[in-house]
Amino acid sequence: MLGRVIWIFLGYSMATEYFKETFDDASWEERWVKSEWKNGMGKWKWTAGSWFVDEKINKGIQTTEDMKNHAISAKLSKPFSNRGKDLVIQFSVKNEEQKYSFCGGGYIKLLPSNLVQKKFGGDSDYSIMFGPDLCGYDISRIHLIFNDGKTNLLKNEEIKMEYGDKNEFTHVYTLVLHPDNTYQVYFDFNEKSKGDLRSGWNFEKKEKDDPNDKKPESWVDDKKMEDPNDKKPDDWDDILEKIIDPEASKPEEWDDEADGDWDPPLISNPDYKDKWQPTMIDNPDYVGEWKQKRIPNPDYKEDLYVYDDLAYVGFELWTVNKGSIFDNIFIGDSYDEAKSFGGGLWRPTTDKEREAKEKFENGDKEEEKEEEEERQSEKEEL
Repeated sequence: MLGRVIWIFLGYSMATEYFKETFDDASWEERWVKSEWKNGMGKWKWTAGSWFVDEKINKGIQTTEDMKNHAISAKLSKPFSNRGKDLVIQFSVKNEEQKYSFCGGGYIKLLPSNLVQKKFGGDSDYSIMFGPDLCGYDISRIHLIFNDGKTNLLKNEEIKMEYGDKNEFTHVYTLVLHPDNTYQVYFDFNEKSKGDLRSGWNFEKKEKDDPNDKKPESWVDDKKMEDPNDKKPDDWDDILEKIIDPEASKPEEWDDEADGDWDPPLISNPDYKDKWQPTMIDNPDYVGEWKQKRIPNPDYKEDLYVYDDLAYVGFELWTVNKGSIFDNIFIGDSYDEAKSFGGGLWRPTTDKEREAKEKFENGDKEEEKEEEEERQSEKEEL
């Protein structure tokens, strides 16, 4: 029993945290750099929103403008590699102003050392992009995109979100990458998706077609051929597709002078044989289907999960609708620590958010009622 306790303690103590952010105080602005990638970038606001349970705990950074690019990033204390270890990325999002037609990305990016923070934008290289992508009724998914060194690879099958997952309350998104090239995605600490990277994304295969291997001109890969002895009958084309209906007769009331010449209707010819096609026979010169030679692919990676240069974390978004609040970011190598950190902040407030929202909305209604009563009172006095 003692040995087990010591093992658990050592395993926990060996866990590494690369980055944590709770936006608890104004010092966050010393760590985060707002991008100037484009003119008129959307502004970020430090806030818990219009309604909240605990203002300090619920404070994060919020997108404040509709139809704008919002981009912001923070530098890790030092670049790191996740080689040989789990990689855990976790954060929370509250889409406070979500309506039925809400559109907004809520994904986080891990980026390499070559990032220029002031120019952080949609064309900046990134390693991993992860988080919700919502728009109206049609788009409701969790993005998980990996860069393989050349291309940003979308997941072959989307990680779907349920309709009930789409609301204006705070939710926690967690990604875990494992050294055996598998992954897990959690939504509010419930597993949403899992699998292996190679089958889930179009990473480079171990072999590829040899571009220098060309099919010989003499190669015959037609399995069938037209029978050279099969000839079209001489009278084949003499048979018309349509013939005059032999049972048709000119109506008695038809007046040639008034109505013109009467044309009898046409019907399908039962003797018509369609377009002539020669009989197909086995091709005696057929040598089989030609296949290009396969050679080792220099872009193939055995360890798909590995990123040796992770140096920045950021949010780069096009917001159709403003109001998304990002908070409680964790990057490390232990899901247990991520769950303890995120859950410790999220669970105490999540069950009370609906009540906080209702209280805020009722307060607005009460204030409107009081203002209306004042207006009525002023009218009566006049």
